[in-house]
Amino acid sequence: MNTQVNFFFDKPTKWQSAYVALRAIVLSCNLTETLKWGCPCYTLNHNNVVLIHGFKDYCALLFMKGALIEDKYGMLMKQTDNVQDRRQLRFTSLEAIEAQADRIKWYIQEAISIEQKGLKVAFKPTEAFAMPDEFKTALAQMPELKTSFEALTPGRQRGYLLFFSAAKQAKTRLARIDKYVPQILAGKGLED
Repeated sequence: MNTQVNFFFDKPTKWQSAYVALRAIVLSCNLTETLKWGCPCYTLNHNNVVLIHGFKDYCALLFMKGALIEDKYGMLMKQTDNVQDRRQLRFTSLEAIEAQADRIKWYIQEAISIEQKGLKVAFKPTEAFAMPDEFKTALAQMPELKTSFEALTPGRQRGYLLFFSAAKQAKTRLARIDKYVPQILAGKGLED
């Protein structure tokens, strides 16, 4: 138990008792507790294995390499369609956590085994993501933009492609592209 993480469990929230129960289960699996992204994160040899977090309608255990876990009980969920590696176990009550404690431990042990084996998630290459025509045009018209975009990390490239493609209307895609051209030219990602 890491006392620096206690504030997360001590603050009154809708999920406070559920968080405490999840913490007890995860700590029983001999992982190291730390704080990352403002949430309790559990590591093995300094590698992130699982994280506790909450949302409006549920709290969850987020498995960093969840895509590699055999979903024996059919409980793992993707946060969004675009997430490639992570998977969640979602809970809407303390009772659900208590009733499934053994299954939760099984998923954690599987995640630990994956980490011990050094397995890695195979990500789709950036080229597999759709590039909107408006962005193709911008890259063709501005060679410096193309050079800067190609110099970004694959994750930053994917972030832009997903963000630009998510807009349903061409004018919205163009507005997004125009807004982020300076950031791409500066070598920054969407959130930098």
